[in-house]
Amino acid sequence: MTDRSELIIGRSEAVYFYEVDGRGPCWAFEGEKKFVVWFRGYLLCVIADQRTGKNTFNIYDLKNHLIAHSLAVKEVSHMLCEWGNIILIMEDKSALFIVEKDIESKLDMLFKKNLYSVAINLVQNQQADAAATAEVLRKYGDHLYSKQNYDEAMSQYIHTTGYLEPSFVIQKFLDAQRIYNLTNYLEKLHEKGLASKGHTTLLLNCYTKLKDVEKLNVFIKSEEQVGEHKFYVETAIRACRAANYHEQAMYVAKKAGKHECQAGVTVKEYVKLLIEHKPSETIEILMCLCTEEGELVKKGASNSSFLTMLPSPVDFLNIFVHHPRSLMEFLERYTKKVKDSPAQLEIHNTLLELYLSYDLNFPYLSQNSINENGGLRTDQLSSTATMSGAKSNGRIILDRNDVNEEKDRQERRRKGLLLLKSAWPTEQEQPLYDVDLVIILCEMNAFKDGLLYLYEKLKLYKEVIACYMQAHDHEGLIACCKRLGDSGKGGDPSLWSDLLNYFGEHGEDCSKEVKEVLTYIERHDILPPIIVLQTLSRNPCLMLSVIKDYIARKLEQESKLIGGRPKIY
Repeated sequence: MTDRSELIIGRSEAVYFYEVDGRGPCWAFEGEKKFVVWFRGYLLCVIADQRTGKNTFNIYDLKNHLIAHSLAVKEVSHMLCEWGNIILIMEDKSALFIVEKDIESKLDMLFKKNLYSVAINLVQNQQADAAATAEVLRKYGDHLYSKQNYDEAMSQYIHTTGYLEPSFVIQKFLDAQRIYNLTNYLEKLHEKGLASKGHTTLLLNCYTKLKDVEKLNVFIKSEEQVGEHKFYVETAIRACRAANYHEQAMYVAKKAGKHECQAGVTVKEYVKLLIEHKPSETIEILMCLCTEEGELVKKGASNSSFLTMLPSPVDFLNIFVHHPRSLMEFLERYTKKVKDSPAQLEIHNTLLELYLSYDLNFPYLSQNSINENGGLRTDQLSSTATMSGAKSNGRIILDRNDVNEEKDRQERRRKGLLLLKSAWPTEQEQPLYDVDLVIILCEMNAFKDGLLYLYEKLKLYKEVIACYMQAHDHEGLIACCKRLGDSGKGGDPSLWSDLLNYFGEHGEDCSKEVKEVLTYIERHDILPPIIVLQTLSRNPCLMLSVIKDYIARKLEQESKLIGGRPKIY
């Protein structure tokens, strides 16, 4: 009899279950059923194989349609279930005890065989606690995720809410291609009241990315029934503005009483038109919005906390696409007034691209990271950057040979070098700009002074002398080696070997420079003579007279050393 009072009858072709009102299900297990017993939800059968005459003891898990255990046995005379164990008594008077594994061992075995659905049924049948069930569901979700079955994986992760740390799931689904799954998970967190402000802000970002205006409106306006704001107001406003949902951004700002943010949203709607016709006045408005010229300062708000509440200049960069000179003026004024802006790195990157570019164009390289939030595409910015005749209030002169344009370029590069140095104080290991980006800008625009400064700060001394070599600046190259090749001052002595290699492979007459280098090497005893001679011998234009005096002095020096040694014979 089963737990539900079903009668079990075993016949050679199948095992039949009979309920109170008639026959129930049957299971087709071939073989003569010598013993049939129901034990803890399992069907136990001793089956005789008529062809081989051997007996097999099987434990069937009918719910999960699998054989939980199978064992070849001798002739069985009795089968008992006592003390939580299965006992088989054989014809030869021997006994076999079969002990059920604990749930942890069962789960480990099922995980190894990827039988996660069976594992879930197991913990549910065993009435395990919710945390243990959530752990099994988490492992099943991980398995499905590894198979790239993201929809099913998310359905498992959703069942773990309240037990599994949400950041574990969110991190897996932050990719843009899985934003639907992430949105679904965040919605479930909110339904169960388990979402933090950060989760709510992320959900708002998901709605804006998906352009789901209906859900965005419902979610934002549900704030009316809640006393405390359930998301970070400034971040929500920024997300709505970046996706051009100005109405929603205005609504949030108004409900939160963030009047400065509300003004920022209003300005951004009309500022593109203003910058075209009234550039100076528009910059004044933006300065008032983005700096601490406000009532909160008068009330005693701290500078750092107040700056985080203000709109960032980065939020307004895309309005200057056709007005790079106005952008440069705006950022220069901002950096003079605000010394510790949260967006200092982005502002410096943008300014440096404006300063270092050959022609004054919109800084599209430094803005690639802003495209994700600001909606500007790189191809749009690139085409804008290469436009030769775009209208601008900066009045860019198109004739590159014009004297005024060259003066402007030199002045911008002077400012760029000053910013490179001032934004990398000696006491700081890292500068307040993206070094890799700035090196690319210097290389693209052939700004040698910037490259030399950055390479030297990064202690890339070989790159420094490579700049001089490419420019064939022999005087600067030798002076650089004297300055950076002194090991006593933290320099790299191997620079002198590179210098000799350069002159050895130069293929032109550089007698004057070689004489100067040899004099310095000899005076400071930097390289052995054999290395010097082998290296310089590769230059066919170099006359023997250039190194004759050096060789003579070295031979004389060696002779004196040999003559001064005591004789041992």
